[in-house]
Amino acid sequence: MKTSNLLKTAGLSLAIALILVSCQKTNTQKPPVVTAGPSQTITLPADSAVLSGYATDSSSAIVSYLWSEITGPSAILIQDEGSKTAVALGLVPGTYVFQLMATDAAGLTGVDTMTVTMTGPGKNTNPVLLAPVHSPYDIEYIGSSTWNPYEGQYPQELGAEAWTINSNYVAVRSAFRFDLSQLSNTAIGKAQLSLYSNPTPFTGNLSTPNYGSSNQFYISRIATSWDPTQQYWSTQASIDSAGQVLIPQTNQSSQDLLNIDVTQMVKNMIANGNNGFEMRLQNEVIYNSRIFCSSSYSDSTKVPTLYITY
Repeated sequence: MKTSNLLKTAGLSLAIALILVSCQKTNTQKPPVVTAGPSQTITLPADSAVLSGYATDSSSAIVSYLWSEITGPSAILIQDEGSKTAVALGLVPGTYVFQLMATDAAGLTGVDTMTVTMTGPGKNTNPVLLAPVHSPYDIEYIGSSTWNPYEGQYPQELGAEAWTINSNYVAVRSAFRFDLSQLSNTAIGKAQLSLYSNPTPFTGNLSTPNYGSSNQFYISRIATSWDPTQQYWSTQASIDSAGQVLIPQTNQSSQDLLNIDVTQMVKNMIANGNNGFEMRLQNEVIYNSRIFCSSSYSDSTKVPTLYITY
């Protein structure tokens, strides 16, 4: 009896085991195979890189991608990070590692990485922040073709305006210069100018630095040398329009202008002579103004600055 029961028990166990084995399914699905693309080297002044990869899957469709920064000298923005092709923005010198992850319809994922190395020309990889050469190399001059009253009357501000004085039409233009001697024979990547509105203007409507419905103005390179002690309307220097920037009309009563791209003008200054910048309204129609702080302004955080990167 004992032997018979043992055989029955063993036979039952074997049958159960066979049933369990027959019910199991072999998982043949494989995760996506991802290719993040080759390594890249980017040279300043470029500051972005195109990230382009792909994934293949033998058993399921690819449903999503995701680019991310694994390591790098700075945190950057990845545009279209959920696409096979994305753009890494705001790179600085150094080496970045980016990862591309792909997910298939079964929820399986695969990853691959690639590197982007950012370099700069020569040894000058540090940005330079320049303050303007102080008065009298930044001045405001006022007048018209029929009236030539004075210059440098209000040393704390720089303006692009058209107004009246004692019923006389006048236009206001301004000149200012930065010392670029340290940049001679240097490959400039980008030059960015910042101007700060004068909160207590001496001209215009005397209460707001911006006024009028046609106050757009040019920032241009001064092409010829000028005597800062004799800068009257009738003796003003000529202007080079190459690379000049048109600042659009604004209805804001006060508006700082940050990081204006003046790269081409600065390159022209180094190549052809540094006589500074000039500001003037595009249409010098009365009762329009844009007024900014000069290098003589009492608050040093509001003086014009020029930021150079290589």
